[in-house]
Amino acid sequence: MKIWRFLIPLAIFGVLAAFLGAGLKLDPREVPSPLIGKPAPTFALPLLADANQTFKRDDMLGKVWMLNVWASWCVACREEHPLLVEFSKKKLIPIYGLNYKDERADGLGWLRQFGNPYDASLYDKAGRVGIDFGVYGVPETFIIDRQGVIRFKQIGPITPEVIRDKIEPLVRQLNA
Repeated sequence: MKIWRFLIPLAIFGVLAAFLGAGLKLDPREVPSPLIGKPAPTFALPLLADANQTFKRDDMLGKVWMLNVWASWCVACREEHPLLVEFSKKKLIPIYGLNYKDERADGLGWLRQFGNPYDASLYDKAGRVGIDFGVYGVPETFIIDRQGVIRFKQIGPITPEVIRDKIEPLVRQLNA
């Protein structure tokens, strides 16, 4: 009977260790968003460059577009930004920025310093729209179709491979 006192806790530990080991091998960037295939959250935000102008999600109905969530304080955004600047030159898709939990002056200065790939950047100081999109870290990027449905989400910085293998083919498909 004494052997069961040791075997049961050991078996429970073994099962927990197996789950932990499997979880550590998962890539958090591969976590599917529950918003894929669902309408993008409705929002209306002021533009970063002009607080008197408002941009609404519905302004983009009928167009395929990209929403890139970024901030001046974000180190990974700096890594991704040159790729966005180059990608924007292809004019494949309108790119809108969502300046997330940032100071307006800092965001504007960052765009002046590193270049502005965005057709416009929206100002989400409180982060409420980012939260509605399920953003839990910047950068994050979404592709939204003509009906306003989210078709793609990239968690973390965009890479050349993501642009080439995922974003460009999807944009071409959605625009066909």
